[in-house]
Amino acid sequence: MPRLGTVTTRVLAVLAVSWLGAAGLTACSAGAKPPADPVKHTPSAAPSVRHALVLQATTAPWRLPAPISREVVLADGGSLLVSGGLRPDGLSSAAVFSGAARHVTDLASPTHDAGGAVLSGRDVVFGGGSATSLPTVQAFTPGTPGTVIGHLPQPRSDLVSATMGGVAYVAGGFDGVAMTRTVLATTDGRTFSPVANLPVPVRYTAIAAAGNVLWLFGGERAGAPVDVIQRVDVSAHRAVVAGHLPAPLGEATAVVLDGRIYIAGGVTASGRATSRVLAFDPAAVSAHRVASLPTPVADAGGAVLGGTGLGGTAYLVGGETPGTTAAVTQLRLVSVTLAPQAAPRPAFTGQLLIADRGNNRLVLVDAGRHVLWTYPSKFKPPPPGGFYFPDDAFFIRHGTGIISNQEDNHTIVEIAFPSGKVLWQYGHPLVPGSRAGYLNQPDDAFLLKNGKVVVADAMNCRILFISPHRRPAGQIGTTGSCVHDPPRALGYPNGDTPLANGDLLISEIHGSWVSEYTPSGRVVWTVHLPIAYPSDPQQIGPDAYLVADYATPGGLYEFTRTGRILWRYRFASAEDAGPPQPRRAASRRLHLRQRRLSPPGCDHQSAYQPDRLAVRVDRPPGHRPKSAQHSRWVRPAAPRRRHADPSADRLSPAARSTG
Repeated sequence: MPRLGTVTTRVLAVLAVSWLGAAGLTACSAGAKPPADPVKHTPSAAPSVRHALVLQATTAPWRLPAPISREVVLADGGSLLVSGGLRPDGLSSAAVFSGAARHVTDLASPTHDAGGAVLSGRDVVFGGGSATSLPTVQAFTPGTPGTVIGHLPQPRSDLVSATMGGVAYVAGGFDGVAMTRTVLATTDGRTFSPVANLPVPVRYTAIAAAGNVLWLFGGERAGAPVDVIQRVDVSAHRAVVAGHLPAPLGEATAVVLDGRIYIAGGVTASGRATSRVLAFDPAAVSAHRVASLPTPVADAGGAVLGGTGLGGTAYLVGGETPGTTAAVTQLRLVSVTLAPQAAPRPAFTGQLLIADRGNNRLVLVDAGRHVLWTYPSKFKPPPPGGFYFPDDAFFIRHGTGIISNQEDNHTIVEIAFPSGKVLWQYGHPLVPGSRAGYLNQPDDAFLLKNGKVVVADAMNCRILFISPHRRPAGQIGTTGSCVHDPPRALGYPNGDTPLANGDLLISEIHGSWVSEYTPSGRVVWTVHLPIAYPSDPQQIGPDAYLVADYATPGGLYEFTRTGRILWRYRFASAEDAGPPQPRRAASRRLHLRQRRLSPPGCDHQSAYQPDRLAVRVDRPPGHRPKSAQHSRWVRPAAPRRRHADPSADRLSPAARSTG
């Protein structure tokens, strides 16, 4: 098709209809029957039943006896022990509760934002804060008052702790003056040894243990959440920044279920609590959202009952929402049955003919992405003058031949299939012109039932009919008159799709017009469309037409003869990195693929019969498409020999350089 300046992003012309039968992309003349399909497709397998583990976050059926946050929660046997914390009145608590109901003992001194572990059967609380940061290490058992059993090397509040192999590790925190880097290890709560120094000192971080590694997620620094993921190898005594969370996060809680690490709740950069639950992948050092808590919460205590395997349940106890809460959230991995999924259907049946103009070749592929045939090749030489820039290709003559137009070579060629023997050629290679025997940027060459070839001779601003004897046999439009002035002149035509009634559907770039003409040149209807660059219009219903907008960012439009837009599909912008979002249901594509016209000159019982789309690929030189799938929605590089200024397309052909 004629080409604009630097069209770097667009929906390609997935509209060049190759009138095909069951064999795939096979255009036909009178009485044409496509060849038998040599590719056999196995029946789709029966849908398989699939199961998956899904994290389920629900409100627990029990609550704390009173609201609390920033507490230490330990799993002691089959129960949760909730110790210390910050009360709604802003004071630290010394109470220890067993789950929802029973007050079992008190700590030796109130504390909040402390760490905790179970060491040698005793429940131990490390540091924390009250009026100031505390260095004390307290131990308790249910029914026995808590006692101070040791001291940290320095005061430390806002810390976290985790246990591996009977060793408790203390990380992060604040000493009353500055944040602390040193990660400490202890087996008894009395003697501490340094393990490593955090590269990023943080407070209010979340911690989880896996193997010989401690993972620290986010936290706060200078009063704001951070997104760092820090890895502490306790065997190698080394700590590094291993990655980053999707967003800054502090005051979250990390738990381990079935060997998987989850990071729940916390405070975001906005200062608000979040309900997000992230799953962490240690191999990729990345986290992604997998669930939502019933209520946003931060500063909750966390522990797992029933073991960290599949049968375990993690609990988020209390916390701030932002007010202090008594609610408890439980996290479980549950097995769910996914909807049956049938084997994927092939992208198409039969074979797909690709006009790979950027690589100067034709390619025939099947749905399995196998290349079945190429032209030219070692044993199928190109025609005299070369085979350059084939923009379109269609099967003809019962599938025994192919017609293709080479825009920048200014030629049309018919070759035998599969031998590649040149049967017919029109135009002078690399020599544009308007006299008999010459073309100037031919687009969409079709073989009609009467044996003539019709082509949009774009730069000559005419639709040209060519006899089998290579002589001009009529035209629509006036050569060199490139304005929309029906029926006398056409404004740079780039499409001439044959219709079932024998007429032609013609698109004009200048002015963005689509019109139906009879072969004698009478205008049936003409309509201006609110798009930049109409290309390859196709009829898809009694009064429904589909056209591509071959511009930046491009789109697809369904319209009526009066110009009413029925549906559109387009990118939001040229820089849109994601897949295009349809204005209506995405199933529209499938609907359109199942609903199209039979070609003129083909035997048909009805005006509308299913056939196939031929897909035009637009690739930079040197790129080899791997499959037909690559020919649909792509963001190609700027094609060769285009004008740098898209506005150049509005100039007359005489004012434009063809390179």
